[in-house]
Amino acid sequence: MIIYESTKEQFVGDVVNELLVDRLYSSYQQKIGRTSKAEIRSWENSLQKMSNVMQDDEIPKDAAVAIEFNIPNTSKRVDFLIAGNDGAQDHVVIVELKQWDEVEKIQTRDGVVRTYIGKGMRELVHPSYQAWSYAALIEDFNENVQQQEIQLKPCAYLHNYRKTENDPLTDVHYAPHLEKAPVFAKGEIQKLREFIKKYIRLGDQDRIIYQIENGRIRPSKSLQDTLNNMLKGNEEFIMIDEQKVFYEEAFHLALNSVRTNTKQVMIVEGGPGTGKSVLAINLLVKLIDQELVAMYVTKNAAPRNIYSTKLKKDFKKSHIDNLFKGSGSFTEAELNEFDILIVDEAHRLNEKSGMFKNKGENQVKELIKGSHFTIFFIDEHQKVTLSDIGSTETIEKYAAEFGAEVITRKLVSQFRCDGSDGYISWLDDVLEIRDTANTNDMGMDYDFRIFDEPNAMLDEIEKLNKHNNKSRMMAGYCWEWPKPNRLDVDHFDITLPEHDFGISWNIENTWAIENTSVREAGCIHTAQGLEFDYVGVIIGDDLRMENGLLVTDFTRRAKTDQSLKGIKKLAKEDPEKAHALADPIIRNTYRTLMTRGQKGCFVYCTNPELQGYLKERLEMVTMYQRKREKDLYLVDEKREY
Repeated sequence: MIIYESTKEQFVGDVVNELLVDRLYSSYQQKIGRTSKAEIRSWENSLQKMSNVMQDDEIPKDAAVAIEFNIPNTSKRVDFLIAGNDGAQDHVVIVELKQWDEVEKIQTRDGVVRTYIGKGMRELVHPSYQAWSYAALIEDFNENVQQQEIQLKPCAYLHNYRKTENDPLTDVHYAPHLEKAPVFAKGEIQKLREFIKKYIRLGDQDRIIYQIENGRIRPSKSLQDTLNNMLKGNEEFIMIDEQKVFYEEAFHLALNSVRTNTKQVMIVEGGPGTGKSVLAINLLVKLIDQELVAMYVTKNAAPRNIYSTKLKKDFKKSHIDNLFKGSGSFTEAELNEFDILIVDEAHRLNEKSGMFKNKGENQVKELIKGSHFTIFFIDEHQKVTLSDIGSTETIEKYAAEFGAEVITRKLVSQFRCDGSDGYISWLDDVLEIRDTANTNDMGMDYDFRIFDEPNAMLDEIEKLNKHNNKSRMMAGYCWEWPKPNRLDVDHFDITLPEHDFGISWNIENTWAIENTSVREAGCIHTAQGLEFDYVGVIIGDDLRMENGLLVTDFTRRAKTDQSLKGIKKLAKEDPEKAHALADPIIRNTYRTLMTRGQKGCFVYCTNPELQGYLKERLEMVTMYQRKREKDLYLVDEKREY
């Protein structure tokens, strides 16, 4: 969808004659149905600057101009397009417009800067990366661009920004992105004109903008090949046993749903370590290979970043990231706009979307609406915030609303926690999440240890991490995470003065695979959905023993934690209801953290009584195992006799 389309000559005329705002407003109302003239006027300064750029006689009058092109299957919009021909080849220049007047470099992050916007400093993608990523999206999914070999040339224009010596915007740190999409600033209008004229020497004779807007949405062959090559031999994503069985069923159901134009919803329930994410990634790659439009969806950014990075391996194909979407990206999705949406960690879905929870109606509904085939991977025991609304009941409700057939399956076999369903059942019993038969039995051998000293636990995690970089520290969200220090690994957010212990919260979303992050602690928001060999978990004062009872205390959670947002106000109005809502969230949080380790989990508790309780439970397991071994020995002796 394009909000405004004309020739260069008409665009300049509309700006000069002060007609552009009215025409943009009218088009926006007609095509989208909601906006205000104030919002349109916020673009006016940028479009006036682009009019100045276009007033060059060497830019052909009949070059095509488009404003606000909505990239299909996304909520992303390209600010400004100029289409024409260089004498041999059709080109489209993509211009990302920014009104920024200051930028700070972020050395620790790739393609991210800090700038003042929305009444405060915020971290945003570098304009060059943004412009290039939009071009990559169009190239990867627009069939007309692929078949007609339309060349996309992205750039960025920061018309209020004046470059200085050693400028952060063009720092060598951002060189790979600047090479793909140059950035032009205030005073560089002639440079931007030269960039445009390099590709647009003749007008738009082939209706290039029309071809792009009406191109069939299909993944490119190069994207298919890239994904297949990335998955080949990648041990992170090898499927075994029932994972493979479920994968084959889901794959063929998805194909049939799209081919028969039948709406279907598949729900796959599975606890920690059952391989839900492995299944999801394999489905994504295979369905893309079938020329279907598939996306991997999660609420949390951390799993998306980790899995896309693992999939990329040594490739520099950053557009792989475009296949990984946040669950709030579908508020404006049309009916069946996508072929398949693969929703991981579906229990974490929210009702509303957006930073201020003011967009959309319900994420479950929007995901089902937007796709022919929607598959939800879910574990309701991993709901860890008050806003988590994903449930089989909710999914079934909205599936019925759209007339979608529902297929429900359960993954049972554990591939985490040393293959032990018993450990998770034992942990559920210990945390009093549910009654189980595993009061004293972890099942298979699992390395569960209680540490009296947090430094010793960290030392052990560091030692184990040297083998393969798959051991990490984690903690309950009982320590503040102040914004000014979030990028400073030397600032200790989590401190235990009595042990002279300090550690920072994780610096990057990709902390789980960074070689330098073993001395950082992940929280529930950056650890959920990921797995390691060993984890060291610090249990804070929000879970403790009092008078022989295991209790939770939401008042001990950090103010920066949004998991229990609104609980204090509710507690004043209805204390019992507040406790009833917060209690399972806290227990599920520790259950989730303590099931991230495939081979072992180490624990330190800030509450001595809880430390003692866990030791007693562990000793009971040891005694049970000894008794069982003795009984087995006696049975063998009797058989031999």
